[in-house]
Amino acid sequence: MFPYEYALIWKLLYVNIDLGIFGIPCNSLISNSLIAVITPNVLAIIFSIAVSAIAMGILCYPLFVKWQRDRLMAQQFPKSCLSIIESNISIYRSLTSEQQKELQGYVQVFLKEKQFIGCLGLQITEEIEVTIAAIACLLLFSDRKTYFPNLRSILVYPTAYIVNEMVMNSYVVEERRVARLGESWTKDQLVLSWEQVQQDILNWHDGHNVVLHEFAHQLDQEDGKAEGVPILPRAMDYAAWAKVMTAEYLQLCDRVENGNKTVMNSYGATNPAEFFAVATETFFEKPKQLNQKHQDLYELLQRYYRLDPQQWQN
Repeated sequence: MFPYEYALIWKLLYVNIDLGIFGIPCNSLISNSLIAVITPNVLAIIFSIAVSAIAMGILCYPLFVKWQRDRLMAQQFPKSCLSIIESNISIYRSLTSEQQKELQGYVQVFLKEKQFIGCLGLQITEEIEVTIAAIACLLLFSDRKTYFPNLRSILVYPTAYIVNEMVMNSYVVEERRVARLGESWTKDQLVLSWEQVQQDILNWHDGHNVVLHEFAHQLDQEDGKAEGVPILPRAMDYAAWAKVMTAEYLQLCDRVENGNKTVMNSYGATNPAEFFAVATETFFEKPKQLNQKHQDLYELLQRYYRLDPQQWQN
């Protein structure tokens, strides 16, 4: 009887929709019929099917995402995108052929999954998308195939943008307007100044890179917190991370406070989250200096990112 009961339910629903199109009131027509047909056993089966379908969807979704990403990584990389990377990312030619291929795959997945939004009249171009994606994806080489999971949209301003900021000053909260070059939000957006991105790609070895900085924040914020501790591969890695990062952060704070010269930007002394972002910039842009002055920090980041940028400067 069950197959027939299902067929009757579907037919009654279909008729209800069909008649409703023509404005014919028919709720009462099907309600009595459905009440007569839908027995407790039928409801139990329908509920079971619905729960099973939801469970299957939850289980299968990660497999579908992996299949889609693998398919994108295997696709031929567009020549126009390759030309942009070769022109704008100076270290690209220093990567091995395997690393270049891997980066191309990461970029294709990134461009498929993230949305770029131009602000204040900026028109998003292929150059903007590919340049930002390629720099950001340098942080994914350690088999970190999550692709910044919290991030959905990248907002790109033509120049520095203005935000209202609340500041505590002598027990008085003040609001002031502040110019920014980029910021990473813990929810689903990241903001960049395209003018600053362009300056950074022309000065790769100065230790400043807004894309690396903000996407390092994304790694840090992956668990919902910004505290300078990204998700690490193994539980045992956190002790070593805390030991090295704490010592290096306190050393930077001390040198900044005393006005001493530092390899890393003094902004890293703001808090542990900013220290991790600044250390990431320095690791990729001034690797030799960082290794000479802060070997433990360099080796820690080398294990985390599974790259050795010193080789790119040979």
